[in-house]
Amino acid sequence: MSGRQIVAVLGRGVVPADEPVLRADDRGALHGDGLFETMHVRTGRPWLAAEHLARLVRSAVALDLPLPPVDDLRDLLDTACADWPAETEGMLRLVCTRGPEHGLATGTVYVTVSEVPEAVRRTRRTGITVATLPLGVSADARTHRPWLLAGLKTTSYAPNQAARRWAAANGVDDVLWVSTDGYALEGPSANLVWLTDDTLCTVPADTGILPGVTADRLLDQAGTLGWTAARRRISPSGLHRADGVWFTSSVRGVAEVRALDGVPLPAARHTAALTALLGFAER
Repeated sequence: MSGRQIVAVLGRGVVPADEPVLRADDRGALHGDGLFETMHVRTGRPWLAAEHLARLVRSAVALDLPLPPVDDLRDLLDTACADWPAETEGMLRLVCTRGPEHGLATGTVYVTVSEVPEAVRRTRRTGITVATLPLGVSADARTHRPWLLAGLKTTSYAPNQAARRWAAANGVDDVLWVSTDGYALEGPSANLVWLTDDTLCTVPADTGILPGVTADRLLDQAGTLGWTAARRRISPSGLHRADGVWFTSSVRGVAEVRALDGVPLPAARHTAALTALLGFAER
């Protein structure tokens, strides 16, 4: 299975994985002018697909980016996953671009499915180390400023990738962006979730973060563990006093933050419970 990839293009179906699917003048490639969603594939199906598609639609409205009908997007997901082995964890990306820079051609919509890397699965067991990085804006700076693309999962992903390269070069697994007024925000590809007493928390959307489908799922299900749920602002120092800190994302699920800025965090007792709450199998 290692290295297997499936590619499906709207209007064309499954195509060879090495076949080009974007025009050279597509604005998604030239300008990062597009949207994407990443989903976990389990038992051969994309998990929480309805929630991801709903977020995609909200982002498309904010960007004024035309999308095909949602039913067509669902059919494309089904096409891409039709031959994916039920026993293999998959990582699905749905990408929607604005299309060619000139002319009337529509955007390109395609899906890729590949196996979840072992390194990603391992973080569910071993946890991660995280360093804080300044994002350079206050927690309220992006509110009501749509040109800053706050809360949208766009293909303009260069700062996210640069932050992850910084993490790798500096001996940590991931980074946590912090606002200029001292609030913890999010990771380049993850949401921040923490437990304080019996309240499971994540960062509110009014800080400009991308609201996470996985984080929302956890907060929606917090009552099954006897907890309440809340959306709050918190400082990095506040995280050091929490009863558990995690990064959450669709494919990784839950990764316990074991150290923040080189300081070990107390071991969280509830990582396994949160992982089970999301339905990830022990591996």
